[in-house]
Amino acid sequence: MIRRDKIIKHCELLLKAFKSGGLGQTVMPEDTSPGFSDNEREERLSYFSLPMALNYQRNSYKLWESALKTYDDRETKIVFDVKSASGLTEEELKHHLLKYRLALQPNKHIETWQRIAQTVADNWGSFSGLIESSDFDFLKLKDIVQKNYKKGFPYLSGAKIFNYWSFILNSYCKGYLKNSQFIDIAPDTHIIKCSVLLKVLTEIEAETLSRESISERWRTILDGSNINPIDMHSPLWFWSKNGFVFKLPENQKLNS
Repeated sequence: MIRRDKIIKHCELLLKAFKSGGLGQTVMPEDTSPGFSDNEREERLSYFSLPMALNYQRNSYKLWESALKTYDDRETKIVFDVKSASGLTEEELKHHLLKYRLALQPNKHIETWQRIAQTVADNWGSFSGLIESSDFDFLKLKDIVQKNYKKGFPYLSGAKIFNYWSFILNSYCKGYLKNSQFIDIAPDTHIIKCSVLLKVLTEIEAETLSRESISERWRTILDGSNINPIDMHSPLWFWSKNGFVFKLPENQKLNS
């Protein structure tokens, strides 16, 4: 494996390129949002939480375009209110979620959305209540969602999406979670490609290691570097998505 200090140096260069525009187009899928005011805290949390549970093996940009259309429609906006959504019939919820293709699977996606809405509404009344109950602490929120109420958060409780959701809470919902340095990188296809190119993983490891093991590999490498694992998510994601146009020194054939 490549030397750890060299990987860290490359990560520093990628972070700098991301911030300066050197990685190309860096508009995040989640940037497609209503533009919430500061007093729309619950609306913001709900908007950036519920669609996350449907973000599996699909185009993230189209998902959030559908989310915005659903939110902007007076008829369908109701699905983002957890108390209202949990009280809708299956057919009503299906109609609202399928109208703009926010849900693609007419049974599983509907059940997932309603179960999360019911879990939040029944136990905390709102997503704001959920976050407050965790004392705005990532580690406490992790225990709530991934252990204590795991069955009530289908897909959202999974390691990959939970860490990414926590990242979004910090970035888009002004969550400012304590202990956010423990948010792990969320290994999707783009992150794994970059991990191989940076020699964080071998090609065989990329195919055989669990997502949790890949996240742990990143945490081990970045430990003590002043770079939190989740800080690398966006730079790596766009580096891969934009075809590795940004060249690292001593590695000019990354996109060959």
